[in-house]
Amino acid sequence: MKTLVSTLAALAAATFLATTANAADLVLYTSQPNEDAQATVDAFKAKNPGIEVEWVRDGTTKLMAKLMAEIEAGNPVADVLLIADTVTLQRMKESGQLLAYKSPEAAHFDATLYDADGAYYSTKLITTGIVYNTGAGMKPEGWKDLTKAEAKNLVMMPSPLTSGAALIHAQVLSGLEGYGWDYYKALQQNGAAASGGNGGVLKAVATGEKVYGMLVDYMAIREKAKGAPIAFVFPAEGVSAVTEPVAILGGTKNEENAKKFVDFVLSEDGQQVSTRLGYIPARNGVAMPEGFPARETIKVLPLDAAAALKTSESDIKSFSDIFGTN
Repeated sequence: MKTLVSTLAALAAATFLATTANAADLVLYTSQPNEDAQATVDAFKAKNPGIEVEWVRDGTTKLMAKLMAEIEAGNPVADVLLIADTVTLQRMKESGQLLAYKSPEAAHFDATLYDADGAYYSTKLITTGIVYNTGAGMKPEGWKDLTKAEAKNLVMMPSPLTSGAALIHAQVLSGLEGYGWDYYKALQQNGAAASGGNGGVLKAVATGEKVYGMLVDYMAIREKAKGAPIAFVFPAEGVSAVTEPVAILGGTKNEENAKKFVDFVLSEDGQQVSTRLGYIPARNGVAMPEGFPARETIKVLPLDAAAALKTSESDIKSFSDIFGTN
């Protein structure tokens, strides 16, 4: 009886979602935090009154599993996607699952921040740099400082097996001249730990359990503003970035509204939403969030999404061979 009730409840929930989605003028699937997703949708609706938007939020992995199941069943619900990284959308592009759209707003973005065919566009820059406890003896300035004797057994990083941003970071640094996988071997030999996601790194460094860490920028800067005894460094060698790209799903039933959404999140008004939420805007000429240095002082290292997609499995194996499978 319990199984029957659970099954009926699941069917009812699925039917409710499908009915609600059908009633909407636009359906957004996003991996943004709930507060960010609501702020984005509210701002879009303010500029586009009369367009009803429904949004579904989950982690990128779970969200993509849901979407792929819908596509396989021939009934995808989403019109637009706003998710963590370009590599995921590059995979969808290569599978013919995205609608190419040349947004006029792209003229205000560096060409490295969007797909040349218009399959997806970066909406913000979430970089990975170095966080350290202000009680640290050494004040790190670059990535190789984490391999010094002063940092022995005091470094923590998120694992690429858990964090998409950590995987992209490893792919970027392992491809950087003078680094490669030898850099990660040096970290491991110096006692660096790799486990879980960015939240665990922040907690470990803020509490003093560890002293140094690799962390996404906004988490460190937000916590510092709240009084946490931490500081954040954008290393001079450069930082990796996930860019929360936006894309239109192929076969969307609301193509014109989907294009309006893409144009909005890329517009100056849309990019100012990112700034207010504490993220580096992807669009040129938009003010930085409070607590961040000037945009021109941050060197963002390039990522070739197509190449990163091809090497993802081997890169995860290379990392696991060094640090294990945490």
